[in-house]
Amino acid sequence: MSSDATGIFINETHTSAAIWQYRVGKMLLEGKTKFQTYQICEIPRFGKSLFLDYNIQTSLLDEYIFHECMSQPAMTLHPNPKKVLVCGGGEGATLREALTHRTVEKAFMVDIDEELVDMVKIHMPEWHRGAFEDPRTNLVHTDARQWLIDHRDEKFDVILSDLPNPHEDGPAQLLFTEEYFQICADAMSDDGVFAMQAGSANENYPACMASCIKTLESMAEVFPFVAGYYGIVSTFFQPWGFVLASKQHDPLALSASEIDARHKVRGVSNRYCTGRFNQALFTLPEYLLRAVETEGRILTDADPFVWDA
Repeated sequence: MSSDATGIFINETHTSAAIWQYRVGKMLLEGKTKFQTYQICEIPRFGKSLFLDYNIQTSLLDEYIFHECMSQPAMTLHPNPKKVLVCGGGEGATLREALTHRTVEKAFMVDIDEELVDMVKIHMPEWHRGAFEDPRTNLVHTDARQWLIDHRDEKFDVILSDLPNPHEDGPAQLLFTEEYFQICADAMSDDGVFAMQAGSANENYPACMASCIKTLESMAEVFPFVAGYYGIVSTFFQPWGFVLASKQHDPLALSASEIDARHKVRGVSNRYCTGRFNQALFTLPEYLLRAVETEGRILTDADPFVWDA
């Protein structure tokens, strides 16, 4: 982090080719938990924003785009999602989006960093909007993968994997592997739906998303339906990738009118993931399709993806 006469800047290295620089208008809060450093600050045009280990996570400008993409396609695809799990999701916004569906009776959120979540509850209410206090919410602070192993009989209808990118020095590498995806599948209902954030969807660095798609596609006996999709997240200066995998329901089979009808019945009012726009979400550009073939590989615990660009 550097500063000059005009204020503070936070520099985030995207790859060896590019560094994003954010001007801090006002530092609201900063500190360090057992797992990571954090800053909450005001960024011109972006508004209140959260940085973790000097990487921007979210801003008020378009957090709804990321969090709708993270939650809504999977939630909408399932015909009656009653039991939902969010892995990670510290800000509470992925949980918030899942809870917009009236069908939900019970929602678990498993995030390892209790200190961060406690801070978010107080200082980032614009994100969770009371989701942590919703009577359907069960908040757990532990390792998500081990918790899933210990709760394999829960039979979740939807699992939303909103976890940090698998950086070289981070704990998330084993949360992007075939073994982890199988653990999720084992804890899901017979028609369960899984969705994950999968990293950058730009042409500069599509390998993580491509490998997530490739790995889930290799598990066809478990997830016969796999589809990558992306959202335009201005806060990240790039499109951001997600992958949906389903045991029974084809994410490309729902029509715009069917999606809108499900949203209406469930009391959902989206600003980005609407029926009209759904086909666009799932229409990947040619470079991403090529990346799946040329850069995608099957990720395993023994050979995980390492974000080392």
